[in-house]
Parts: sequence; structure tokens; C-alpha cells
Amino acid sequence: MKIAILGAGKMGSFFTDLLSFDHEVAVLESDPQRMRFIYNALRMKEPGEIATFAPELVINCVTLNKTIDAFKAILPYLKPYCIIADIASVKTNLAGFYTACGFPYVSTHPMFGPTFANLGNLEKENTIIISEGDHLGKIFFKDLYSRLKLNIFEYTFEEHDRVVAYSLGIPFASTLVFAATMKHQDAPGTTFKKHMKIARGLMSEDDYLLTEILFNPRSPKQIERIQEQLSKLLTIIENKDTDAMKKYLSEIRQKIE
Repeated sequence: MKIAILGAGKMGSFFTDLLSFDHEVAVLESDPQRMRFIYNALRMKEPGEIATFAPELVINCVTLNKTIDAFKAILPYLKPYCIIADIASVKTNLAGFYTACGFPYVSTHPMFGPTFANLGNLEKENTIIISEGDHLGKIFFKDLYSRLKLNIFEYTFEEHDRVVAYSLGIPFASTLVFAATMKHQDAPGTTFKKHMKIARGLMSEDDYLLTEILFNPRSPKQIERIQEQLSKLLTIIENKDTDAMKKYLSEIRQKIE
């Protein structure tokens, strides 16, 4: 299959490496510095070059705030049968775009990022495939993710954003609060160092991605849950209520088992 990858960032490079030995792959990237380590793939700088390559599948790996613009730049150069795909973490505006664009599409969300995941061993990682998509496109990504031994879940656009608000919104917000209260530690403990590693990894992510995850319309309710639990814990601590603390810890252990 002829596959075009939009963007040569971390995930764009990952998909290029993953696909280039089984398919004919081209990468469209405006920044030549990002193309330095692209191999076994055609390099393209201008959207018009897509027309000559004539891909059967386009995988959009640009940053979240540029996803739709990147699609719009190449649509005039695509054959009508070309399947367009995204891997965006937030799908809020994509459902409407796909409906209006007229191209077959498939939308997925690999729920692992280069920041934390071991891209060479993804057996314990998850991915989501949106159910409202082209049948052949979904089969392609199911086969691809199955070969990586990922756990595959299928959700609607609406269900996806609800899951992301919980699975990303809560840890993102919790980590930001942790980092915001930091003071220099001369002798940090193991738990502190683990939390700090997570915080540094999170803060290395794109600002727009963090913003969109937290601005997901469903995120405020999840963050309110954090506030409720903090208030509950603070009350227990202020009252030095041992029985309440034991009960609280027991409830938490049951939730995470």
C-alpha cells in the first residue's frame, strides 16, 4: 500500500519506521531538520507533492492544533478513494470535519506516547479505534495494532472523548498540581523521584495537547472529583481521624485492585 505520513515528529517517525518495510511510505514535513533521520521513505516538503505520490492512505501525525489544517492542505491532491486517518488525542472537532470532507476516514488514538512508553515493547499499552469510520481503514489499523500486541478498544467519537477526559484528564491535572507545589529537594525519596519523572515527562509534551486534553468539555467534572477527594482527605488529616483514614485507605486499595 502507498501510505503518506503527515509530520515527522515523534509519532510520525514511529509510524514511518513501523510501516516503511512493508509498504511504500512517503513523509510530508515542512521542517527539513525533522527529516534528518527518516530512512526507507520518500521525503516531501510541499503538499502538492502528494499528488504525484498518490497515496491510498494518509496518516496525520502533526500536532493536535494543526491536524485539520494539515488535512485541508492535502485534500485537493488526493484521489477520491484515499483513506485519511488521524491519531489525535482529542476528537472534538474531527467528527464534523470528516462528515463534511467527503473522503473515507479512520480515526484512532494510540494511548501511548514516546515520552513514557517503550516503543519497542507495547504489549501492555492500549489503543482506541473509532467505530464511525471506513471499514477497510479500521481493518488496516486493527491488523497493525494487533501485530504490536496492543490492547484494542473500539469507541464512538463521543465515547472516546469521555474516556480521555477520565484516563488523561485526571492524571494530567493531578500531575500539574503536584508540579505546581514543588520546592527543591536535597534528598528526594523514591516516591518523589517517580512523581517528578512523570511531571517532567508531562511537561515535555506539546502545550496545545495539554490544553486540549484539559479543555475537553468533559474534563471539568473529572477535576471536580479530584477536588472532592482532596477536601475529604484534608478533613481526615486535620481531624487526625485514624479510623476514617483506615477506611479511606481501604476503599482506595479496593478501587485499584
